[in-house]
Amino acid sequence: MPDRVVNFAAGPGILPLAVLEQVRRDLPTLSDVGASALEVSHRGAWFTSVIEEAEANLRSLLAIPDRFHVLFCQGGASMQFSMVPMNLLRGAQTAADHIVTGSWGAKAVAEARKEGGVRIAWTGAEDRFVRVPEPQELLEAVAPSAAYVHVTMNETIQGVEFPGTPIVPDDVPVVADASSDFLSRPIEIDRFGLLYAGAQKNAGPAGVTFVIVRDDLLERIPDGLPSTLDYRTYVEHRSLFNTPPVFAIYVLMLVTRWLRDDVGGLAEMAARNREKAAMLYDVIDAAPGFYRGHAEPGSRSLMNVTFRLPSEDLDAAFVAEAAERGMVELRGHRSVGGVRASIYNAMPLEGVRALAAFMDEFRDRATAR
Repeated sequence: MPDRVVNFAAGPGILPLAVLEQVRRDLPTLSDVGASALEVSHRGAWFTSVIEEAEANLRSLLAIPDRFHVLFCQGGASMQFSMVPMNLLRGAQTAADHIVTGSWGAKAVAEARKEGGVRIAWTGAEDRFVRVPEPQELLEAVAPSAAYVHVTMNETIQGVEFPGTPIVPDDVPVVADASSDFLSRPIEIDRFGLLYAGAQKNAGPAGVTFVIVRDDLLERIPDGLPSTLDYRTYVEHRSLFNTPPVFAIYVLMLVTRWLRDDVGGLAEMAARNREKAAMLYDVIDAAPGFYRGHAEPGSRSLMNVTFRLPSEDLDAAFVAEAAERGMVELRGHRSVGGVRASIYNAMPLEGVRALAAFMDEFRDRATAR
């Protein structure tokens, strides 16, 4: 392949080079199929084998028990902001509790309020979303009678992440938006009632969204929902009620193979991600008067490293000079500014090492003036 930039985009994010090379080999003609993955029928034998392997790989990587269904939906996590309350809150006698740790959690609240009662059990808004709640703080914040509690595992904009599984009162289902740290580490899937994630950070291209839902929650779904917004439709038709995003699921299948065979599983992936993040946070911590990390240390994201320099002019100069060296998409989200380095699974260690070295060099030049 031609020379590639070091892509720190927050999403769609970087894909494994081995996967991209396989995709290139498979286009324009799949072996033994005679057509491209962009052209084949979702009812045919080839795609049946793809979606079955994709589910099997996800179940193996995440140790998903049989009582959970794996669904392939469309519409991104933003669609799930509506689908979750449609299915689990509409007609409920109690409110859904929401833990708001950043911008995406706030968007989930706005959509859930259209379907039923919502209570913000905890929010980091007053502190500018610099942390997630402590375990005991979270446990005490959630009402034992809540219909469910919604959490955002990793906030891409603010760069805060739950370091482990959120623990809430017994019998309260945990609904999690795991879009930006899905498949980045092992998770205790048993502790969740429903987990959803857009693929375009760690698992594939934009277009497919995973929903992992526990059996008993399907019993709560009210009748009368539009068919494509009812989780039971996806269960009954094995995610083939209508045409799914065939190509995106095919790439996802290749990514799960890469995680399984090339990386060696999610425990190894998590170790690599911790090593990459530590490189950048070490530079930030070594120069607290120059680099200011947004998140508190205990809530720092391993996926999205967010920080500021002493001035907006230096922020802009940093981003521009990094781009000249082939390190792109480092500008922070427009709502918060600063710098954001998204270092998803496929970001190689060499890319992070190059950014850390540039951070040191840029700081030394700026402070020497």
